[in-house]
Formats: sequence, C-alpha cells, structure tokens
Amino acid sequence: MFVKPKRGRSVPDPTRGDLLPESGRNVEVNAYWYRREAAGDIEKISRKGDKNDRKL
Repeated sequence: MFVKPKRGRSVPDPTRGDLLPESGRNVEVNAYWYRREAAGDIEKISRKGDKNDRKL
C-alpha cells in the first residue's frame, strides 16, 4: 500500500530503518502501518493501477 505521513509528523519506517518521506512510499501491508493509521500518523493513498495496493 502507498502511505504518506500526515503534515507535521515524523513516522519511522522499521523495514528500511529511516523516516517515511513526505512524498510517501509503498510499504508492505502489516499491523504496524494500520496502527500508524489509527493513531493519525499516516494516510493511505489510493493509486489506481498500483499492483502493490491490495484491497483486504
């Protein structure tokens, strides 16, 4: 799925060991990113045709 940090938030990406860039990136779907979304740290971005963006 493609995620971006919400304005003013610094969100660690544990897989890559850095911060999620403001422009966002594709990440693996897992509980960590759902927790970040629930906490209001990130937003999921829908990109048509992105084969990594799966509907669950």
